Amino acid sequence: MPDTVPQGAQLAKLQRWFTPFEALKMATCDNAELLKMSGDLTPYPLGPLGVIAAGAYADMILVDGNPLEDLDLVADPSENFDMIMKDGVIYKLAFD
Repeated sequence: MPDTVPQGAQLAKLQRWFTPFEALKMATCDNAELLKMSGDLTPYPLGPLGVIAAGAYADMILVDGNPLEDLDLVADPSENFDMIMKDGVIYKLAFD
């Protein structure tokens, strides 16, 4: 079975070639733009993607730190993510 790299760790590896801002933008709003191009095949037909707005599909995380300064924070979500929300449902909420 092939080794798998967690999504956040894979994203953090992009800092070799991209700034943290560029890597995060590619993983979020740039990917949303690609999904919009899928037309009728989109898995998200009921609202906009890549934005935080009423009626939009939005996943949000609250990071303990600034990933724009330290992209390695996203490599360990169990340690560095204080909140994870998907489709308006909070899956993790942890504050010190």
